[in-house]
Amino acid sequence: MKRILKNNRGFTLIEMMVVMLIISVLLVITIPNITKHNQNINTKGCDAYKKMVQAQVQAFELEKGKYPSSMAELISEGYLPDKAGGCPGGKTKLSIGPNGEVIETTEVTMAQ
Repeated sequence: MKRILKNNRGFTLIEMMVVMLIISVLLVITIPNITKHNQNINTKGCDAYKKMVQAQVQAFELEKGKYPSSMAELISEGYLPDKAGGCPGGKTKLSIGPNGEVIETTEVTMAQ
């Protein structure tokens, strides 16, 4: 007769607590890094978008002989897409100064 060895021993409470501790430490390390990189990506995206809008302002000035008065004018003339106006992340808006310079304005929301 063959004898089959069965080991029905599961994980102990200590082993489960060690696993949970390791997972918790990994989460504590990774979450701040993820948020830092997300903010960095939004900043770089906004800088690139601002340069693109500045290039479109210059193209507008070369063709029309004047600077656009607003972002809406660039959009209506077809220099920017319909949904243009803000940076990635939605907290920074762009506007055009009187000398054709693209200006960043940060929206401040008040908590009520």
